[in-house]
Amino acid sequence: MTLGAGTDTDTATVISTASVRTASDDRTFAVSSWLFARGLGAVLLIAFVSLGVQAQGLFGSRGVMPIATFVEAAKSAGHSFWQHPSAFWWSSGDAMITGVWVVGVIAAVSLLAGLVPKVALLVSWFAYLSFVSLGWPFMSFQWDTLLLEASFTAVFFVPWRAWDRLGGHVGPNPVARWAMWWLLFRLVFRSAYVKLASGDASWADLSALTYHYWTQPLPTPLGWYANLLPDWFQVLCCALMFAVEFGAPLLLWVPRAWARRTAAGSIIGLMVLIGLTGNYGFFNLLTIVLCLPLLDDRLFLRVVPKRYAPVDAAREAPRGLLWSALGPALVIVLSSAVFFPGTFGSRVPRVLGPIYPFSTFNSYGLFSVMTTQRLEINLEGTEDGENWTPYVFRYKPGPLGRAPVWAAPHQPRLDWQMWFAALGDYRRNEWLANLMTRLLQDEPSVLELLDDNPFRDEPPKQVRALIYQYELTNADERNATGYWWKRHDRMLYAPILGAQIAPDEASPEPPTSTAE
Repeated sequence: MTLGAGTDTDTATVISTASVRTASDDRTFAVSSWLFARGLGAVLLIAFVSLGVQAQGLFGSRGVMPIATFVEAAKSAGHSFWQHPSAFWWSSGDAMITGVWVVGVIAAVSLLAGLVPKVALLVSWFAYLSFVSLGWPFMSFQWDTLLLEASFTAVFFVPWRAWDRLGGHVGPNPVARWAMWWLLFRLVFRSAYVKLASGDASWADLSALTYHYWTQPLPTPLGWYANLLPDWFQVLCCALMFAVEFGAPLLLWVPRAWARRTAAGSIIGLMVLIGLTGNYGFFNLLTIVLCLPLLDDRLFLRVVPKRYAPVDAAREAPRGLLWSALGPALVIVLSSAVFFPGTFGSRVPRVLGPIYPFSTFNSYGLFSVMTTQRLEINLEGTEDGENWTPYVFRYKPGPLGRAPVWAAPHQPRLDWQMWFAALGDYRRNEWLANLMTRLLQDEPSVLELLDDNPFRDEPPKQVRALIYQYELTNADERNATGYWWKRHDRMLYAPILGAQIAPDEASPEPPTSTAE
C-alpha cells in the first residue's frame, strides 16, 4: 500500500488513514523482515562463536586438518582462488584463522544491532565461506551451506541503512521476499522428497522413527525417552512429519495469511520437536528464522507496542531498482537451476560450474536413508601396551552411564564426524589418523576438543580406535544398571598408531565379539 500523491487531502489525515490500514494489513511484512534480520544475526553469531572455540584444534597449524596444508596442496596443484574462495587463500596461519572468525563475530553483532545490515551480511557470508571452502570435512554439513545461502539471499532482503531501526524500517521488495520463501520451500520440500525418492524401506513403511532417536549422531536426554514411545505412535509421528514437510511448502505459496501462518507454525513446531530430541547445531534455529518472512504485519502489530512499530509498514523498497528486484530474481533463477535437476534427476547445466565453489546455491535433503544400527568409534591410549584408557569426547556417546548430552545450538564438529567415520572405512577418513597422531603428540589445541585428557603426565605410546555397536537401554535395563547405553561387538577399527612395544608387553588384539 502506498500513500496517494497529487491530491488535496490533508497530509495528517492521509498518514492517519495509512496507519489504520497498515495495522490491519496482512499483505505487508515490515515487522517480520526486521525480525528476520535480527534472528539471522543471532544465528550467525552462534555459528561463529561455536566455530571459533574449535577452530585452532580443527584447522590450526597443529590441528586435525590444518587449513595451511590444504591451501599449500591446492596451490601446488595449480588451483586458483575461484576454486577455493576463502580469505585463507591469501594467508592461512593461526592468527588469520582467529582473525576471520572474529571478523565474522563482529559482522554478526552488527547485523543483530541493525548496523549497516547489507555490509554486515556480505562480510559474515565471506567469513563463513572462508571456512566452508577449505575446512573439509568439518565444514561439510548441510546447515553450513544453508547458512551461506540464507545470508547471501538476505543481502537483497535487508534495506540500505546505516542503522535499521524498527520504527523506520522499510519492508523488502516482493521479489526479495519470494527469494526467501523459495529457499524455505526447497529446504523443507526436499527434506521429504529425498526420503521417499531414496527407496529406503524404513521411510516407506513409516518405521524410521523407531530407529532415529538412538541412531542419530548426537541424541539429547529427551531422545532416550522418545525412543520408549510405542511403535504405533512412532509411525503416526513419521506420517505427521511427512504431512508437514510436503504440505507446508505448498501452503506458503497460497495467497492467504492463514496459509502462510499455518506453514510457518507447522514448520516451527517440527523444528522444536526435532531440536528437543537431537543436537543439530544451529539448524533448527536457522530454519525457524527462515519462517519469519512468512508472517505478516497484522499478526505482529498485535503484540508490537505502537511506539516501536514502523511508521509506515506498508511502504516497501522501490520495485524498479536493480538491487531490490533483479538481484533476488537472479538468486531465484540460479537456485532453481540447481534445485530442479538435483531433485528430479536431470543433469545440472555445466554453465553453473563456476558457482559451486561458493556453496551458496544448494540442494538439501536430510536423512534420505535412515541408519538402523549405531556404530560408535572409541579412541584409547596406552603407556605399556597392556592397559588401555579411553578418551572421552564431550558430546558423543562413550561411557555407558553418561546421559546423552545437550549441545545445540553449539555444533561439536569433531563429535559429529566421529559418527560419520563409523559408517565408513578408516581409509576414507584421513582426518581420523591425524587426530590419533595429535593425541600421541599431546597437542593441547586438539585435546581441548575432548572432555578430558586421561594422560596428563605424559602422552600415550600408542593409540587405537575400537568400534562398537551401541543402543539405548530400555526402562528396565536402565533401572537395573543405571546405564543410558548398552554396547557389544567390539572390534579394531583402524591400525594401532604409535611407538613399537615389545611383544611380551603388548596386549592382545581386542576380541571381535564381546558384550558389555
